[in-house]
Amino acid sequence: MSSQAEHAAASAAAEARTALRLTRSISVTWWYVASSVILFQLVVVVLLVAALVEADVGRLVSAAVGVGGLLWWLATLLPLLDYRHRAVDAPLMISRRHLAPLVISAAYGLAAGIVAGAWVVGVLPVIQVLMLLSWPPGVRARVVLTATALLAALAVIDLRVTHPDGSATTWFQLAFFSVVLPAVTVSSLWWWDVLVTIDRARASEAKLAATQERLRLATDVHDLQGHHLQVIALQLELAERLMPQDPAAGMEQLRAARGSVDDARQGTRDLATRFRSVPLRDELANAVDLLRAAGTKADAVVDPDASLAPASALGPVIRETTTNVLRHGAGRWARLSLTRADGSWRYEIANDAADVASEGAGGGAGLDGIARRAAEAGGDVEVRREGETFTVVVTVPATGEDAG
Repeated sequence: MSSQAEHAAASAAAEARTALRLTRSISVTWWYVASSVILFQLVVVVLLVAALVEADVGRLVSAAVGVGGLLWWLATLLPLLDYRHRAVDAPLMISRRHLAPLVISAAYGLAAGIVAGAWVVGVLPVIQVLMLLSWPPGVRARVVLTATALLAALAVIDLRVTHPDGSATTWFQLAFFSVVLPAVTVSSLWWWDVLVTIDRARASEAKLAATQERLRLATDVHDLQGHHLQVIALQLELAERLMPQDPAAGMEQLRAARGSVDDARQGTRDLATRFRSVPLRDELANAVDLLRAAGTKADAVVDPDASLAPASALGPVIRETTTNVLRHGAGRWARLSLTRADGSWRYEIANDAADVASEGAGGGAGLDGIARRAAEAGGDVEVRREGETFTVVVTVPATGEDAG
């Protein structure tokens, strides 16, 4: 496998690991969001049962309210899980899936409100399910403000009228958590919406960048080949006309057409080279990003005049050594540098060597290819291993203006 093929395979593997890491991060964030909502609902149920026990309602009745609270909690999980994968234009509710949670919440709220003698307990279960529906952004804010104001008013009525002696007991805590539960739920879902929007924007930006690059390449190829093909067509047409009367002039036009074909071939080759070649500063930045995506702590030191270094010689070397680190390194850290001294460019990469790196990284075909590229550019390669540190140093002479 060639150096570029190995580097491409390593890049693809690192990109796959990065995508998997992003997917896992988003999933973990969702479970943080869902856990906060679930925890607050369970706290409300526990406080309600504790308040009923303090009020000597009866253990059997308190237990029944607690079981009903768990059923209500389970019923709210369905719209909560549906919210994770909701589309931008999703309807407010899905009747076949959300009707049952609404009915269960209404029944539980009615029963628990009568047993507890508290308005806020009777209204909260239905309001909580409504908070989990797919409201439009502007409407959701107004709904949660209205619901919070209603629950606050009912909590005041409960604490001052229905339970005037409970202001210093569990009833006060129950009222507080009941009032803030819708706001906590909506703020958690809002945070999830922000994360999903950012993730979609990142994906759209990547697709847009790829599309723009394809359009730019298509435009360059069209302009280059269109010009040369038009010239070749005119030269061949002229040769066809001149051949019967002036064969020598016709042959001259055929030779000119052949030269235009060579120009078109060379232009295409130059265009492909321009798209394949990457400035060394970008090569090093890409190498660092690739290593970091693979979980390696990597950094690079780049000379300010790195654009003057021989990219044709050092570019493949940077890619090959990065691939070697990914394949043979221990994967904890790596350091890269490109500096200029004494009329030469010095590229160095050091990393923590794995247990099997001494054989695989020290004498493999990868380093042979690096040595061959350095020799073609008039440079040399130094490979050394000091303890757990494996270092490759490539030195190539500066050329042209850079040497001066």
